[in-house]
Amino acid sequence: MSSNSQLLYEVTDGIATITINRAEARNALNAEVRSGIRDSLELFTHDEKAKVLIITGAGDIAFSAGADLKEMSEQRLTVPEDDFISDLNTPKPVIAAVNGLAFGGGFYLVQQTDLVVAAEHATFGITEARHGRGAPWAAQLPLMIAPRVALELLLTAQPISASRALEVGFVNKVVSAEALMKTARDLAVQIAANAPLSVAAGKAMIRNTIESTLGAGRLRANEIWDPVYKSADAQEGPRAFKEKRAPNWLGY
Repeated sequence: MSSNSQLLYEVTDGIATITINRAEARNALNAEVRSGIRDSLELFTHDEKAKVLIITGAGDIAFSAGADLKEMSEQRLTVPEDDFISDLNTPKPVIAAVNGLAFGGGFYLVQQTDLVVAAEHATFGITEARHGRGAPWAAQLPLMIAPRVALELLLTAQPISASRALEVGFVNKVVSAEALMKTARDLAVQIAANAPLSVAAGKAMIRNTIESTLGAGRLRANEIWDPVYKSADAQEGPRAFKEKRAPNWLGY
């Protein structure tokens, strides 16, 4: 089945797959894709036959380059709504099959998944500083990888390779591009064969530990990034991207 032309959803033998289908736009997360993710996640969560979800991108260049900056510039977006990019909030396991670059919102989607399989050429970056935007969603990242690596990603806006992402514990497996989907599906089949209550409880326990440790930090992160979102620079970054020029940062 298909959610819409830019976000594909299907279930085969108990394994569901979401494919961001905007290869020509590096699978950027425009409104149609974001809506499709929410709708597909709802279908997956309530489908008793679907045991595990794999999320990936079309093509071999990008898993997702993140939010659609051209769309953001046209809408003059300031503070995104809480569900601007859907939380992958489901009790069932979710695997990211990262087929290329995962930047910004694409990184966020990968961060939310339970397991990550990456192609050898995949890269991971939090590019918000490059465009004057915010990343309060990265508040939990220092609980997943070393804080200095998280800071490197946030402050430099430069990506890290799949091999380094594996080294720091952000990725579970790195495989050839040709083996990516088979590896992700094999992992999903292994999970689906296990007792569903045990699988759900294992996921819930780990997620609860992360959320409990993070505590009020998530709310504080939104407060920290609020003036960034509302700044002139937050409009200049997407505008410069749309106009294909270097941004003129003002610092306010």
